[in-house]
Amino acid sequence: MSNGSGRKVVVTGATGNVGTSVVRLLAEDPEIGSVVGLARRIPEWAPPKTEWAAVDLASEETGLDGVFDGADAVVHLAWAFQPTHDPAVTWRTNVLGSMRVFEAAAAARVPALVHASSVGAYSPGPKDRAVDESWPTHGWPDAAYCREKAYLERALDIFERDHPDMRVVRMRPAFLFKRESASEQRRIFGGRFLPGPIARPDLLPFLPDVPGLRMQALHTDDAAEAYRLAVRTDVRGPFNLAADPPVDARLLGEMFDARTVRLPRTAARSAIAAAWNLRLLPASPHLFDAVLRLPLMDCTRARVELGWRPQRAATEVLEEFLHGMRSGEGAPTEPLRGRKVG
Repeated sequence: MSNGSGRKVVVTGATGNVGTSVVRLLAEDPEIGSVVGLARRIPEWAPPKTEWAAVDLASEETGLDGVFDGADAVVHLAWAFQPTHDPAVTWRTNVLGSMRVFEAAAAARVPALVHASSVGAYSPGPKDRAVDESWPTHGWPDAAYCREKAYLERALDIFERDHPDMRVVRMRPAFLFKRESASEQRRIFGGRFLPGPIARPDLLPFLPDVPGLRMQALHTDDAAEAYRLAVRTDVRGPFNLAADPPVDARLLGEMFDARTVRLPRTAARSAIAAAWNLRLLPASPHLFDAVLRLPLMDCTRARVELGWRPQRAATEVLEEFLHGMRSGEGAPTEPLRGRKVG
């Protein structure tokens, strides 16, 4: 346990999109005494009150003994999106690595575990209304990302039963973007050779309008604020996190001043599947299938119990992210390293 100097918080995946925002907000919080960031590679970045430790959750040889000793909370964010062609590899990091984190936190008697779940854990749901946290979390079984997020929801059900004294929080954010994550997310989903300048509105003669392609977005810093509040607030259970308005072709058409053209699901999926099978596109058609089916989320519980509200609309989030893509934005950590292509 921490002493009177403030809470000690350990953050896994601390150098990624969400981790950098969470570490920064925790380091700025006067009630947080120290932050320990865990990552595969130690970054150049040196925020105040923060120390780093090299940990690879994909390796069973990586020991977590002592890593969580004295911590008041563990924020578990570590996640691998690639390789999408070999889901056994991501399973080792995302599922088996997460379960090692859970058990190590329990063994160290950490009072609170804040886990990064996702909208991707939800079962298929409506696009014309928002669902609360009681919606089933069985994921979309064909997509590795959703399958892994849903499996960890079941693992946490058992973990909470076996460790009733630990406060477990499950964050279920929408798709998260910020300027500094643009280069990383372009590499993860579009490929390292996709030109960033393609995100210019004047280069888009039309936008495809695929039935069911309606989703929610959130600025990563707004999500990080919810994590910070969860560390400091005596709450438990799941919290939906998203900003308004929902994003669809009509909204994007207005943003880009581009006309929308109806495109059948089968045509869009066939194009994505062909590019993925040729290894030209990292994002799999299975994830595309999932996005078409993910429900819209109601965030009332986060507003009421955490006192959380996003500070940026979804349109602002996307505009910032697209600007980051065009200019090759990044941050001084290995996952977020900036790179301009094209």
